[in-house]
Amino acid sequence: MDNNNTVVDMEQAYNESLEKIFGLLEEKKYFKCRDELLKHDEVEIAEMLVDIRREFDLQRMVVLFRSLPKDISVDVFAELSTDDRLDIINIITDPELKYILDELDFDDMIDVLEELPSNIVDKILDKTPKSERRLINTFLKYKEDTAGSLMTPEYINLRKDMTVRQALDHIKEVGLDSETIYTCYVLDSGRKLIGVVSLKSLVISQDNLSVSDIMHDDPVVAHVDDDQEEVSDLFIRYGYLAIPVVDNEYRLVGIVTVDDVLDVIEEEATEDIERMGGVIDTTDKEYLDQSVFQHVKARLPWLFLLMCSYFITGGILRSFEHAMSAVIELVIYMPMLMGTGGNSGSQSSTLIIRGMATGEIELRDFLKVMWKEIRVGVIVGICLSILNYFRIVYLDHNPPMVAITVCVSMILIVIIAKLIGSMLPMVAKRIGIDPALMAGPMMASITDMISLCTYFIMAGLFLHI
Repeated sequence: MDNNNTVVDMEQAYNESLEKIFGLLEEKKYFKCRDELLKHDEVEIAEMLVDIRREFDLQRMVVLFRSLPKDISVDVFAELSTDDRLDIINIITDPELKYILDELDFDDMIDVLEELPSNIVDKILDKTPKSERRLINTFLKYKEDTAGSLMTPEYINLRKDMTVRQALDHIKEVGLDSETIYTCYVLDSGRKLIGVVSLKSLVISQDNLSVSDIMHDDPVVAHVDDDQEEVSDLFIRYGYLAIPVVDNEYRLVGIVTVDDVLDVIEEEATEDIERMGGVIDTTDKEYLDQSVFQHVKARLPWLFLLMCSYFITGGILRSFEHAMSAVIELVIYMPMLMGTGGNSGSQSSTLIIRGMATGEIELRDFLKVMWKEIRVGVIVGICLSILNYFRIVYLDHNPPMVAITVCVSMILIVIIAKLIGSMLPMVAKRIGIDPALMAGPMMASITDMISLCTYFIMAGLFLHI
């Protein structure tokens, strides 16, 4: 309860401060706005700048950004979205941009450079020292959304013949410029990774022990070309703060840290949710920052495709028009059966997609998943059918054969829908399609068609129409 109150108090304080800034901006009191911003940390300042842009315009956001102390502006810049960064870069001066890029962590700097126009990148690289320029160019060549594009070269490396005391002294010397000091990487003379050692192990070990005595010589690693989702799976599985990234010769080229992976997990989760909802969003903008046209562009293609799929559903209804006219009661229960089928399939697909995303379910579990969903479908279908039988006969006063037709259809539809909902995501992954596409609207469209076919086939068998 206290934690909830604390969160509410923080939100209230944030909103009150933001309202105060809005009022000061109306009066064009920019220095007082800056002082109010500086009462918050860099994350909240970045959020406030975005809110200011939405309420007013980009120019006022940039004015306040440029008014921040240089060291704080760098941290705030790192917290902004790609689009906001680019808009700021297009307005600030070259020296200001150079200062920000110089002060950013290496991986954040690479992220910014990847989004900049090539002419601006060339201008920046021309003023960069040769050794650093070579390193930047190396990182910029890695494919987008791979471990290489996520990693940073700012890590601590040790030699295996170092003593614990020498290793700790080295950490004190270079630790300030490193992304993390909690894990150190042991390299041979050819920069090949031969082990890792934690700061904890170094601190609690005797000073005269060598690093080779306490290092772990079989570390978990990622390859530079591994997909970022595979890298995030490693973090989830092992719970590490950082994972080394190696090239084809097993040379250590960088590390990926957990803060970068958190962004990847959020990005992948957002992408899956959008695809499950039939939204094809190619921008990184938030909902309120996208124009109406961008929303239409993201939603219309999938809706058009799904609409076309319902032409098939309409064709099925037309082919069974005689059955519907002969027993009009059948029409009443069509929405219930179609809805139950869609919901059953969506339940299964959601669980399977999540299981595959967390590594709980593998493709080799295909038959196990199928057998489990059949049993679940049978039990769920029977329970729903018993309830519906009494409703159809005693509340709707329809003939028992109509009730039997609906109930048998219900059992079969639930079983088939759960099979489809569980199998389609696994098949999609097997052929290289995102499993998230097999949920939501797509699942509903498929199960609607199957539900209608099943229902009218059962009607033909039981009612002889």
